[in-house]
Amino acid sequence: QVQLVESGGGLVQAGGSLRLSCAASGGIFGSWTMGWFRQVPGKEREFVSAITSSNVIVYYADSVKGRFTISRDNAKNTVFLRMASLKSEDTAVYYCARRLLSGSGSVEHSSGYDSWGQGTQVTVSS
Repeated sequence: QVQLVESGGGLVQAGGSLRLSCAASGGIFGSWTMGWFRQVPGKEREFVSAITSSNVIVYYADSVKGRFTISRDNAKNTVFLRMASLKSEDTAVYYCARRLLSGSGSVEHSSGYDSWGQGTQVTVSS
């Protein structure tokens, strides 16, 4: 059974930085494409970033491009999201997710992911 546990969220001032971590267990982490999504109350879950199993390809939402960096350490079964130049609109619960092994289509669609963490709150004060 796949388990994903996020950490690293918190309260930060606008312009600051945070690094989120997602520790995975229950399978061959190195073979998974991993994604980060975020959600605010009353809105749909929003794609943030994704990284393929081999670190070859990374994806970013336009809203975070140039400010966020996704990376992974397969030896530690962990995926990271480095967030810099944070804005108040980045405030959300952030989730990591494992993409379906047979997934097709855009990595931006949450329906293409089958395992999710519990989320970690990021609050950016202006």
